This record gives sequence, C-alpha cells and structure tokens, in this order.
Amino acid sequence: MPTVSTPIVAAAGKRLPKGERGGIELLLVHAVEHLGKQGEVVEVKRGYALNYLLPQGLATIATDHHKRMVEKHRAKLEEIARERLAGLRSVLAELVRTSVTIEANANDEGHLYGSVGAAEISRSLKQQDLSVAADQIVLQGPLKEVGLYTVKVRLAPEVEGDLKVWVVPSSGEAGSK
Repeated sequence: MPTVSTPIVAAAGKRLPKGERGGIELLLVHAVEHLGKQGEVVEVKRGYALNYLLPQGLATIATDHHKRMVEKHRAKLEEIARERLAGLRSVLAELVRTSVTIEANANDEGHLYGSVGAAEISRSLKQQDLSVAADQIVLQGPLKEVGLYTVKVRLAPEVEGDLKVWVVPSSGEAGSK
C-alpha cells in the first residue's frame, strides 16, 4: 500500500506552515534562548513546536497576518527591548559596584560545613534591594571555602557582569570577621 502523507495540523485544526527546510514556521511571541528574539520567524521541528513553543505561549503560527502585524509594530518592539536592556544595564552597573557578604559555618581551615550557591547569593542581594533571580547567577560550582569570589551575573544574553561575593565565617566561629 502506498503511504499517504498527512498534513501537519495544529490542535485548533489549522494547518501549520512549513518552512524551506521542512520544519514548522513559527513567529516568536517571546525571546527564546538559542532560538531567536521576539518577533522573529523561526523554523523548528514539529515536536518542538507542538509540545513546547505553542503550549507555553512562546510562539504562534507564522501566518501572513501575524507577519504583517509584527512588521507594523517592529519599531515599537525594538524601543521596548532597548528600554528593557537599558534598565537591565543600569541594574548591572549597580551590581558591579556592589559586593555581597555571606556568613557560613566554617572550620578553622576555612572550609565550609556545606556550600554557598546561587540561591544564597540571590537572597543576600534581595536584602540589599537588588532583585536578581538565582538562575541569573552563573557559578562554576558551589562556593565551599571562606574567601572572596568573583561571580558572573547574566541578566540577559547581552547583559552580564561580575559580582564580588565575600564568604565569611559565621559570628562566633573560629577566624570570625
């Protein structure tokens, strides 16, 4: 029996537009890391489109109408993106001038009885009225000794800088401040 190819159909019954390479053409509603920026038309595999991008609301079907709407509003979208990046850069400038001190239990040699991770650094920044999510703090691994560390903070793919983190023994421990 000959095989019959069925058209790729979205849940709503609309046919999904195929791209030049045979994937599904989608219009990104939000920026998706390693894929594209908001307003871009991208071509992805069927499963990625149907199982992740469309249900999460990160993309929509790239119809001619949607493409025209994006072109019409591209200047406004770019202005919003510029303002967002300017705001993130000002937060980063403040972060770079800041240092964080985290107290942790340590032995006499300065080894911690645990470790300091991104969550603790994020909490300490929030106490200084700087809102940085734990997933925006890039660590090579947990901090396991007392000392000064330089930690990378990535607020957006193009906005990143270094933060100084002091890990000190808790008050009352050997070698306290």
